[in-house]
Amino acid sequence: MTFTFAPATREQARARIALQGPGGSGKTKTALRMAEGLANGGPIGLVDTERGSALKYAPVPGRPDIEAHDFAHLPMAFCSPENLIAAVKAAEEARLAVLIIDSWSHFWAGKGGLLARVEEEGKKISGGKFSAWAPVNEMEQDMLDVLLGFPGHVIVTMRTKNDYELSGGKVKKLGVKTVQREGAEYEVDVVIDMVEGTGTVTKTRYSALDGASVHHPGEDFAQAILEQLGQGVDPVQVIVDELIAEGLTYDRALELHGQAKARNLLGADLLHPNTGAPSKLGDVIREYGQAVKTPATGVTTGPTPPPSTGGSGTTETPATDRAAAEATPADDRVTPPQMRMMHALFTRVGLGAKEDREQRLRATSLIIGREIESANELTVDEAKTLLDTLGAYGERGETAAADFAAMVQGLADDTASSSPAAA
Repeated sequence: MTFTFAPATREQARARIALQGPGGSGKTKTALRMAEGLANGGPIGLVDTERGSALKYAPVPGRPDIEAHDFAHLPMAFCSPENLIAAVKAAEEARLAVLIIDSWSHFWAGKGGLLARVEEEGKKISGGKFSAWAPVNEMEQDMLDVLLGFPGHVIVTMRTKNDYELSGGKVKKLGVKTVQREGAEYEVDVVIDMVEGTGTVTKTRYSALDGASVHHPGEDFAQAILEQLGQGVDPVQVIVDELIAEGLTYDRALELHGQAKARNLLGADLLHPNTGAPSKLGDVIREYGQAVKTPATGVTTGPTPPPSTGGSGTTETPATDRAAAEATPADDRVTPPQMRMMHALFTRVGLGAKEDREQRLRATSLIIGREIESANELTVDEAKTLLDTLGAYGERGETAAADFAAMVQGLADDTASSSPAAA
């Protein structure tokens, strides 16, 4: 076997955060507040092992004046590693942007947790609990692999308790101990100690966050973590760049598909690099791969895919879309992360479907104040304006789609009334 070293790159990672503290210190509330900052408008899910305690932060029907957080709720009473693995897989299928485990401690010391499993396994084999640790360690590793391999952001909460020892016939307080396997904090990137609503970073891989202390950490603190994570490259964009580059071959497209599958990226949302239509990375890879495949001769062509049909039923050619994009200088052009964010936020205001493309372009043109034929024509600043507007309306829940449609119609009416023809 031959081993080869390749240049190291820091890919755009996903957050792995632990919030630890005693009961009532604000772990669940902080997890939801930070999740909103990490999700950027995407869905949030919470595995609740605390007998539904997270529900007190859910919206109250008919009471928008009460502060609340939108999240999908999954109660779990039996905290076995198998159940956590199943929950994470369900979160992947639901394409959650952020998964919260509240609390992770129960999967160590709760009903069905690893300590209980050691007792159970110890009764089955010779050697008792000592011998039972081997299979239980394997279960724990399987659980960690699935949890830490989740394609979105992960926040876990952990309970703490006072730790004591008996020395010389006297009880001595040692400090605070986390209810989890010793060393569990090394599985995450950031550990935040919660005390009466104040969070202090006690362990981090990012020097800029070391020792940071924030009262009621929330979206701003989540953004600080995202800045550290975003210093590398976007793995989705790396694959897309290879797809649209000159010289793509069918074999290389197959390799890229394999890479995306191994990283759980096939279902990643993006706007099509040519049409701007909402797409999945796996579908785009297959499209470009088929475009360069010539089974009869084995000869491959360039990477340009066949013309695709937009939501309006009109045909758009890659050349047209490329020309629109090239009209904007590269350093001022809308970025791939902004394009993917648009898809998520347009979905929240009811315009996420492929057939809604014309409506998305109309709304975008009215919001930024100029006509565009493709989202690729946007500048970075125009994209920011659009995202701010979409984000504001996307937070309105059930009324988001209607309110957004009314706002767009209002802009259209204002434009019509101020046009020379109207005058």
